[in-house]
This record gives sequence, C-alpha cells and structure tokens, in this order.
Amino acid sequence: MEDSHTLQDEDASTGHREEPGSPVPLSCASMRSNSSMNRPIIFQGKNPSIFRPAVHQNRPVPLPSSHVSIKSHQSMDPPITIKDKPLPSESRLLLCEDESYKKYKSSLKDRFQRLSDQLPNSGQSTLLDDIYTDLYITEGDSGEVNTEHEVRQIEMAARTQQLMGDKSIKCNDIFKPLPEQDKLIRTVLTKGVAGIGKTVSVQKFIVDWAEGKANQDVRFIFPLPFRELNLINDQSFSLEGLVHRFIPQLEKMPFIDIAEHDIVFIFDGLDECRSVMDFKNDKIINDVTDRTTVDMLLSNLIKGNLLPKAKIWITSRPAASSQIPVEFVSQVTEIRGFNDPQKVEYFQKRIRDQSLAKKTIAHLKSSRSLYIMCHIPVFCWISATVLERMLRETEDAAIPKTLTQMYTHFLIIQTSIQKEKYSPSEDKEIDKEMILKLGHLAFRQLIKGNLIFYEEDLKDCAIDVEDAVVYSGVCTQIFREEFELHLRREKVFCFVHLSIQEHLAALYVYISFSEGEQTVLNLWNPTKIAAAFPCLSIYDLHQSAVDKALKSTNGQFDLFLRFLLGLSLENNLALLQVLLPRVAAGCTTSVEKTIDYIKIRLRMTLPPEKYINLFHCLNELNDSSLQDEIQTLLGSGRLSKTKLSPAQWSALVFVLLNSDRELSVFDLRKYSLSNADECLYRMLPCCRSLKNS
Repeated sequence: MEDSHTLQDEDASTGHREEPGSPVPLSCASMRSNSSMNRPIIFQGKNPSIFRPAVHQNRPVPLPSSHVSIKSHQSMDPPITIKDKPLPSESRLLLCEDESYKKYKSSLKDRFQRLSDQLPNSGQSTLLDDIYTDLYITEGDSGEVNTEHEVRQIEMAARTQQLMGDKSIKCNDIFKPLPEQDKLIRTVLTKGVAGIGKTVSVQKFIVDWAEGKANQDVRFIFPLPFRELNLINDQSFSLEGLVHRFIPQLEKMPFIDIAEHDIVFIFDGLDECRSVMDFKNDKIINDVTDRTTVDMLLSNLIKGNLLPKAKIWITSRPAASSQIPVEFVSQVTEIRGFNDPQKVEYFQKRIRDQSLAKKTIAHLKSSRSLYIMCHIPVFCWISATVLERMLRETEDAAIPKTLTQMYTHFLIIQTSIQKEKYSPSEDKEIDKEMILKLGHLAFRQLIKGNLIFYEEDLKDCAIDVEDAVVYSGVCTQIFREEFELHLRREKVFCFVHLSIQEHLAALYVYISFSEGEQTVLNLWNPTKIAAAFPCLSIYDLHQSAVDKALKSTNGQFDLFLRFLLGLSLENNLALLQVLLPRVAAGCTTSVEKTIDYIKIRLRMTLPPEKYINLFHCLNELNDSSLQDEIQTLLGSGRLSKTKLSPAQWSALVFVLLNSDRELSVFDLRKYSLSNADECLYRMLPCCRSLKNS
C-alpha cells in the first residue's frame, strides 16, 4: 500500500511542464458545433442510448432552458444528413448525459478520493486533495538494475535529485510527450520504491479526471490493481468480461462501442502480482470477447494485440519492473518522492500547530538519516505522528534520533490508539500476543519477498482476520466493499509500509529468541534443522543476522538488520516494556561484541553498499568511533597523505554521503595522492551520486 499521505496540489508549482490546452471539459450545458442546423436528435425515454441515437424528421425541439445558445456562422447552411453513427461531438455529449456513465465516473471518484490509512468504517478519513502535493516524478531512470535495498536507493536519490536538475512531471501529464519527444506514448511504466507515492499518484490521476480537472480527452479509465487481480488469477475472462467484473456500472454499455473511445487501463502494483505474464509464448488474443487467463489478457493488452489504441499505465517497485520487456514500454518514469521544499510543506500542512511543525522539521534536519528517509511520504507521516505527539506532551522526552527509536515509538502510539478505541481494559499480554503474531507474519512474508498477503497467510500465523483489522494502524485492510467488485469476499492485507514490516519482523525475531525460541532463524533456511543454528546468546543472533544480510544479493535484510541491532540497546528495550511487559533486558557485553564483529567485517572485501549499511548498523548501536576518526583526518588536512584501511575508506564514504554539503564536483586527489585506482573503487558510491567527478 503504498503511499498514505501527500500534500496540497499546486497547479502553479515551478519545475513542471506547462499543460497543453486540454479539450473543453464535457458539460451538458453547451457544446460548440459547426452543425447546429443538423436535424435534431430526439432522446426517447429518460435513459437514451448512448451510441445509437434515433433520428426524426419533425421540426426541431426547443432546447431546455439550461442550455446556452451559441452563435454559428453556418446557422443558415442546409442541414447535414446524419449518418448511422453520431459525430464525435455528439457522441461525447450523449455519453455525458448517460446515467450509467455518470454513475461510473461518480463511483471512481468515491473510490479514490480518500486516503487509505484510516480504520475501515470508522467515520474518519482524509480527502486526497486536502494533503496532496506533486511528487517528484522524472522521465526515465538510471537504466541499470539496482540490487540495493530500497532505503539505500532513496539515500542515493536524495543526493542526485538536487544535483542533476531533472525535469519534474505532474502525474496528470504522464501520457503527454516531453517537448523534445515526437512519439505517441501508449504504455507508461512508473517505478518507485515502496511507499514513495505510486498508488497516491494513480488516485490523483483518476480523481482529477473524474472531477473534470484534467485529461478530458480520455473517456474511460479502468483501474485494475494487481492485488485484486490476484484474487481471480485462477479464472478465465474475456477483456470485456474482466472490465465489467471490475466496473459493473458499465455492464449495459456494449464494450465494442466503449472501445471506440479513448481508454486508459491502470495496473497498479506489478510487484504485487502473483502470476507470471509470458510475453514470448502467450498465444495472440485480439478479440475482446475471447476468454482466456487473466495473465494472458494482460500480456496481450500490453503488447497491443488487444485494443492497440488504448493507453496503459503500469506502476511497480524497481525490482519487479523488468518483467515488462522494454519493447512494449513507450516511456519509463520514476517517482522519487518529496524533495526538500516538499518535505517542509508536508509537515506544515500535516501539523496544524506551526510552532510544532517547525520543531518537527528542525529535529528531522538534525538527523541526516531521518531527513533522507523523509523523501518517502509514508515516512513523513510516521515521523509526524510520532514527533507531533512527543513534542506536544513534553520537551524533555528522549526524542527519536534513530530509525529504531522512531519506529518503536510509532508502534507504541498506534497500539495505544487501538487499545483506547477498542479494548481499554484488556491485559497487555493480549497486545504482546497480537504484536508477536503480526511480527511472525511480517518475518515470513519478508523472507518470501511479499508486501501483500491474504487471509490464508494470516491463518498460517494464527491471526484472526477481524483482530488484524482492529490493528489497522499497523496492518491496513486493503479490501473495501465500496469497490463494488463481484469478486470473492476475501480481504487483502499489507503493512502500511515495507519498513514497518521489517521493524515488526525484527521485533518478533528478537523477542522470540530472547525468550528461548532459538529455532526462529530456521525460517531463513527451512531445509536446515535447528541444530544448524547454534545461537546461544544475543551476540550469536546478531552475528548470524549480519552474515545473512551480507550474503543477500538484493539487500533484502539490510533494514531488518538495522532494526534487530537497534532493538538490543537497553534504552530501546526499556521503551518496549511500555508495550511488551517482561521483555528481556539488553546485554551490554553482547552489544559491544557485535560492534567489534561489524568492524571486523568492515575490513573485508564487500560490495560498497554493504559497507554503507554496516555503518548504519553502527549508528543504530550508537557507535560513531570510525566516523570520528575520519572527521579528525578531514579536519587536519592529512587525509590525502594517510593510507586508509578498508574500514576507514568505508567510513569516509559514509561521512560524505551523509553530509548536508552539496558536492557537485568530486576530486579524488583530495582523498588519496598515492593510489588513485583504489581511491576510485572505494569512492564509487560517492561518484555515482555526484554530477561531476
């Protein structure tokens, strides 16, 4: 679920392309026409046919008083003979007046105009337009497969966003060619890490269209999220049947006539798709009435065999986007979240007390790692939820300075809200039991690489579906009955953000292990027996987790590791005891041994991104000794003459990447005079994030 909170849309925001003149929005009040003397169309009954108007030879019927007369230079021309099919302007006017069409547009507006972070049926909701702002969307991407953890990708994007000067694109302009482009854009693939705003951008596109604010040349938008397509991927449909299944308001309209209009299909969340589209071997389907599997329908639609004039918008996390062959994609865009001014704007909108908003912004800016994470709209929401409450209640409280502290406070706040609303008298042991079950679910699905899960996944972790719904501040119910889908009445779940899933997974592993459940790590490798993990202490657990994260080729466990280590500190465990009684106390000796082990691994040959994550781990453990060494060398001016160890090189990269100084030019001679090749290799993460080097 991506994307809970964004800010107010500003049409005049700088850096965006001017929107070309859009067709005049549909209105039943007036329509300019060069055929004003055509024989009039008589609508029979209250619900006229949209596409087959009846033509009569009687004298013209006066227009209702609500219509405005328009002068025409051809008002005395002889009448034009009307053909069987209406002219385009007439078809649009008739479409506008059709009751089924009105209900269809209204249902889309109702479905997408509210954000999805609230409790279902609670009476509390947030209108999208109240807190929306344009996200930083750019044309194209790096062109390479990024195997780093998505948080690391955000850190790199934070650096390059300000330096590269990329042109930003408004989500309503997603199908409009750039000034230098001379091509028809049919299929757009939009990439973005979890929680960056992909789904909210889709919502904005649909709501603005339904309200007549943008893209009025489009007549139909068909949103078909992959998380809902998963529920029917074992069934057969025609394209016509699939659309009617999701949009029942259009069942009375002949699909062959709908297909003659401008259509946009939106497939949100390719990374959530649990079936495989075979673009090479799927048989060709070019008839909208032919029945086949859902994945085969989608592949034929994307390839252009079905409805070649229809536009397609696909959103995906970066790792899954390669499922769509490049030859079937007209344009790739990338959502990079909030830039720095938009971060400030968000907190000013989200926190009504402006003095609190200023304190919140100042605190986040004081922690570079937290401020970088604010590129993700969902993290802005998490930070605002925590800091607004803490700063309002007391200024003496220990304000979160690390990711572990921020997410632990968020979990406590959300659980207390749930408890106050639903079960104020329940024992804390019940909270602990539910949190551990959710953590178990989070860990199992993290290992599988799943962000969404279904009722059977919850049952595998002994979670009652209705209990999970109550904890919607942590585990959001995606399924909404107002979708009016004729699908199985099965609920779809996900955590508010991947990072919350990783935090809960780490919490589950730490608590389970500290309570003697040493087989918990067997989930990492179910083929091995418990004896294969001879973990006897928290240090053994840490060592096993560090090794597992370093072996992962896609950074899957990087943030999980940071949370697991951070949860081991005594102050964080004391914080957890507010929520989870009798949590085992931390062991200072184990933490110190873990710090030493990480420093040993930093001396070894690792990919650059692994070095960076290990320094984040040291930050979570409140150890900055290596960074302090580098800062001393930088301040003394002796750095370029000093032979650095691998750990010191990594510390230098970490310090530079987390500096708030803009380095638009990178001179290797400032860092090494003796070995330029080694310097270049070690400093590659810095070079990638800079404009000139």
